Formats: sequence, C-alpha cells, structure tokens
Amino acid sequence: MKSLKRSVYLDNAATTFPKPDDVYTKVEQMMREVGGSAGRSGHRRALEAGREVYAARESLANLFGVRDPLRVIFTRNATEAINTAIWGLLKPGDHVVTTSVEHNSVMRPLFAATKLGIEHTVVPCETDGSLEASRVAGAIRSETALIIINHASNVAGTILPVADVATIAHERKIPVLVDAAQSAGRVKIDVEADGIDILTFTGHKELFGPQGTGGMYVSEGIELTPMCFGGTGSKSSSLEQPRDLPDSLESGTLNAPGFAGLGAGAEFILRTGIDSILAHEHELIGRLVQGLEMVEGVTWYGPPAPEQRVGIVSLTFESMTPADVAELLDLHYDIATRSGLHCSPMAHKTIGTIETGALRVSTSFMSTTDDIDYFLDSLTEILKP
Repeated sequence: MKSLKRSVYLDNAATTFPKPDDVYTKVEQMMREVGGSAGRSGHRRALEAGREVYAARESLANLFGVRDPLRVIFTRNATEAINTAIWGLLKPGDHVVTTSVEHNSVMRPLFAATKLGIEHTVVPCETDGSLEASRVAGAIRSETALIIINHASNVAGTILPVADVATIAHERKIPVLVDAAQSAGRVKIDVEADGIDILTFTGHKELFGPQGTGGMYVSEGIELTPMCFGGTGSKSSSLEQPRDLPDSLESGTLNAPGFAGLGAGAEFILRTGIDSILAHEHELIGRLVQGLEMVEGVTWYGPPAPEQRVGIVSLTFESMTPADVAELLDLHYDIATRSGLHCSPMAHKTIGTIETGALRVSTSFMSTTDDIDYFLDSLTEILKP
C-alpha cells in the first residue's frame, strides 16, 4: 500500500467538511462576543443573539422561497423535524404514502405509528432509485393524510420528482412532506413552485452549518401539535403553549451559535448560487463515474446522468467487502468514506445491496477534481489482484 499522500474527505453525505470560513467565524463570534440567549432577556447580548437567529431564518427563507421567515422552524436535525411533522399532524386512522428510498428518520416513526392505528404504503422506486410519480397516485386512499417523499436518496443519490408528486397530492388535497436532508443547499428548492407543504432539512450537510442544527418549513394551513412543551420566551404568564410560529414548535433555549453558523452557511450558498454549486458537483460525479468505469471489479449504483443525482455514489466490489475497502482507504490513504446500510435499509433493498451494504462516496462544493482523482487512483491500487 502507498504511504499517505494527502487527506481527502468524501463522506459529505454524513456531514460536510470543511465548511466555509464564514461559518467558523460566525460560530466563534457568537460564543466569544455575543453569548446571550435569543428571546430570553432584554439586554444587548440577548438582543444580538435574537437578531442573529432571525437573520438565519431570513437567509433560509430566501434560499427556499419562503415568504414568511417565521414559518422556518429550528430543530436539532432533520430527524427531529420529520418526527415533529409526523406526530404533530397524523392521528389514528390516517394513512401515509411514502417511497422505498426513505431514510430511517421517516420509516421508524411510521413503523411506530402503526401501533397507534396509522398505516402507511411504500411505493417502490426503480433499482437506480428513481420514482415514477404516477405510482404515488395508485397508493392513495380516501384516508391518506400525508405523502412523504425523499428529495434525494442518501444511498443512490437520485433526485426524486417532488413537484410531480405534489401536483398529484394537491389534486386530492393531501399535504406533502419533503425530506431535503441531502438536497437542501445543492438543489434548487422553491416551496411554493414545488408544492411543498412541509420541508425538513438538516443544517450540517450541504447547508454547511454546524452539527446539531436543522429545521423545517410549515406552510400556511398546516397546524402541527407540538411534541415538546416549555419555555419559549413569549406569553410566559400562560400555562398554554403559544400557538404562533415559530414559538409553538420551539420550546427551550435555542442553539444560537449553531443557528447563526447555519445562517452563515446559507448566505454562502446564496452568494455562490445553487446553479454553480450543482454544476460543480455534476462535474465531480461525472468524473467519478467515468473513472469507476475504468476500475475492474466495481459496481456503482444510481442513475447514469450526473444531472439526475446529487453528489452521492454507492459502490460494491467483486473481491472485497465495502467495509474492508473503506478501512483500507482510511488507514493507508487517509480517504474518508462510509460503508454499511447508511440508516436506509429500504433504499439498499431497492438498489440490491441489502446483503452487503455499500461504500458511499459523497462530495460537496468544497470537494475538488484532485480529490476524485486521488480516490480513483487509491481504489485502483486497493483492488489490484
């Protein structure tokens, strides 16, 4: 094996690294210079923290085409946002339609909800992770209360037809929840144009925020029962939870440094432009897939055209397990990837890798063509007979 030449991070679907410099600067500024709790006091430091948190709401609203920043709700991650939507909207007797490439952050709460009499139907995707939107229509029942769709698979990388599914849903007056954990920040999202009623996102992936940040957009007309009750800094004389957003769904002290950092990440994306970000990732993925075709004993998954996917490619190998390849890449080449089932067993069943799992290679806007070339050279050496 070669000695270490460079350090390459290709596990961005788990969390992006590195972040833009502005994100680090903003988090440190909040910790060192501001220090107050947003919405909890009237002194200068608390007011500044509140302004930074609201600025982050505004940046995310601009990024997602949201008219009212107060409809952007902050959570710890996409999982919490998805659970808030599922448990806050559904009731016994309801039915949900979802897809076969959903993450466990969707499937586990839906499985738990079956014990309360909430049923769900899984619409099968193709082996490349793509979805025929008309299949969703065939799964809808009279009691269907929600459709949940993954915007981009964290296993196959495939971008799903969110707007087409939303059209089908809205013809039947059914709200649509979109899991944008892998798409937010790298694929254009306009909640109104795309027909998205609830958008859930995580902060630490392509939005370039710190870990422990995430959120959701809730459209007008959607009312969610809170999962968590407590202090909101508003209407403190009443024992009843405030009903206005965002306070209704944001009990407890907010992670002001984290959300300020998330706001800095969103501003970086707005300055750079989604089109530029996606074009760069298409270049990287096209280069990766083309290079993989030259490496013997490798199978890659997902749609062939870079434009049909985000910066994620999963691989299996004829002569080695994905876990072994990931370990060698890490130990001998300092290349970070991720092997396993990626918390998405249904997606692995869909693409045919449930028995072995896969090695996931995932890029971000911070990745370079040199990173891809070094990975391909390293993988070729590992797989040599």
